[in-house]
Amino acid sequence: MNKQSNTYTIIYIIILVVVVGTALAATSLALRERQQDNVNADKMSQILNAALISPDKKDVVAEFDKYITDQFVVNERGETVEGVKAFDVNVAAQSKVAADRRELPVFVCTTADGAVKYILPVYGAGLWGPIWGYVAFDSDGSTIYGAYFAHQGETPGLGAEIEKPAFSSQFEGKKVFKDGRFRPIAVVKAGQQPLNGEDYVDGISGGTITSKGVGAMLDNCLTPYKKFLQGLSRPAL
Repeated sequence: MNKQSNTYTIIYIIILVVVVGTALAATSLALRERQQDNVNADKMSQILNAALISPDKKDVVAEFDKYITDQFVVNERGETVEGVKAFDVNVAAQSKVAADRRELPVFVCTTADGAVKYILPVYGAGLWGPIWGYVAFDSDGSTIYGAYFAHQGETPGLGAEIEKPAFSSQFEGKKVFKDGRFRPIAVVKAGQQPLNGEDYVDGISGGTITSKGVGAMLDNCLTPYKKFLQGLSRPAL
């Protein structure tokens, strides 16, 4: 075949595309399991961080198995949903579903001193993209033990500060039940206070939209857990 012909060029390009495409597909398949393992490990680390446990990267899976002693899914009525694993729930998708149809993951953490914490995932929108996190509650179902927040693309030095302990540590000790009413933690401008008496934290200076996004995220994602959290403080019959 004439190597200078258009036919030869087209055949050569087709073969090259097929070979390269096959190689890329094979590489992707070979790495898929490892990539998923890394994603899972990162999620485990975030869950543990909400309970103020910071595992070494190499020990994440072992530490998760050690401290997360149970996990399950509940609905808005606080009832356990059978056949669904908490770790596998797509919280991003569930956050957009009507509250009465959501699958709500719960991770139970038993700390080194034997205290039990309940870790709930949250997901929302910041200024430039999604934000998410985990909030750990004491066994009274009201007091926040710890929190962890992350983002995809918030502005460094501004909205991105939600991932720093200086912001998340403000949630420790705050309560979501005040005067018998469920009131998710408000995120307000420094120096201000919410009008209806709920517990609050200071938002990020210069990161107003991201701060409001965190507040809206907590309201949207924690409110459906109201009956579950209430049930934690009730003595078993």
